[in-house]
Amino acid sequence: MFFKTFGWSFGITLAALVIAFLYGGPQALILCLILGILEISLSFDNAVVNARILERMNAFWQKMFLSVGIIIAVFGMRILFPLLIVGVTANLNPVEAIDLALQKGDPNTPGTYGYLLHEAHPQIAAFGGLFLLMLFLDFMFEDRDIKWIKFLEIPMAKIGKLDGASLVVGLVALVLAGSMSGEHQGIVLLSGLLGIITYLLVNGLGNLFDVDHDGDIDFDDAATTVHAGPSAPAKLAGKAAFMLFLYLEVIDASFSFDGVIGAFAITSDPIIIALGLGLIGAMFVRSLTVYLVRQGTLDEYEYLDHGAHWAIGALAVILLLTISVSINEVITGLIGVVFIVAAFTASILRNKKKAKAAEGTEPAELSTVAK
Repeated sequence: MFFKTFGWSFGITLAALVIAFLYGGPQALILCLILGILEISLSFDNAVVNARILERMNAFWQKMFLSVGIIIAVFGMRILFPLLIVGVTANLNPVEAIDLALQKGDPNTPGTYGYLLHEAHPQIAAFGGLFLLMLFLDFMFEDRDIKWIKFLEIPMAKIGKLDGASLVVGLVALVLAGSMSGEHQGIVLLSGLLGIITYLLVNGLGNLFDVDHDGDIDFDDAATTVHAGPSAPAKLAGKAAFMLFLYLEVIDASFSFDGVIGAFAITSDPIIIALGLGLIGAMFVRSLTVYLVRQGTLDEYEYLDHGAHWAIGALAVILLLTISVSINEVITGLIGVVFIVAAFTASILRNKKKAKAAEGTEPAELSTVAK
């Protein structure tokens, strides 16, 4: 299962490294590898969230995520998105933006591709930070049977009983981010507001088809579901799956902001960034997502959902902080990994306790039957 799922990722990684070496020698190869590792470390939480959504789709839409989705992730977010930002910021047409990108240039030199993208960081961070913060808040404000960090999640679930709690907290965070953004205040407030609006719109796509964040599906509409067998849960198909696919792509794209911006701290070469972030990073994230779905890992390790969303919350806060202060990308990546590893470890301990408890009840049940 492991090699079947990750085989393409390893093959594409090898091809990307060879291309990087042929393009720029050993230095380009090393930079490409560093960017790939950076993207993977930043995206563990992305894979968990993607997997929870993807497991609700049928086989066709899961394949769409691996085909069309990877095109969007690689060419859309890792190549076209930076070009679009630079084009809008510098008032350049697409050809001029591509020409400027291929010139590389020092990100610290005004007028270069990397410099212009860095200058656009406040609005990118505001949009992505508020979008991810809303995703985190909606998860934590829901009262769930399973809680991981109980001393925080229990009071947050109580706050969530208030109507519009996520929106209120999100708007407060936006005001705070805007107040610390200095000369960028106007664009930060506008971008953050657009991030909130975008989240509310894409989140509404799921509600449109009665699909909530826990994966509950309204099975009264048979046209939107496919039954995989007597013991397997029904999978979304048709319009419902398409809407959920769009929702998944928007969420997946929002996770790319930190990686794209962080990449320019390592290199301003768009070819190396596309190879490292796009081909290596994006492919491994998708393979990891599919692996989690096929192995049923999220159901087996029950705290992984919580760990992923805490990592999302941390990433959202970091993105908002980077509007006014500089934070190393390594810190961003490590925080996400720490939350995922901690949640995975806690899930293993929980499973062991449940197994011991089950073993402890067996003798009593047998003695009762004997009587």
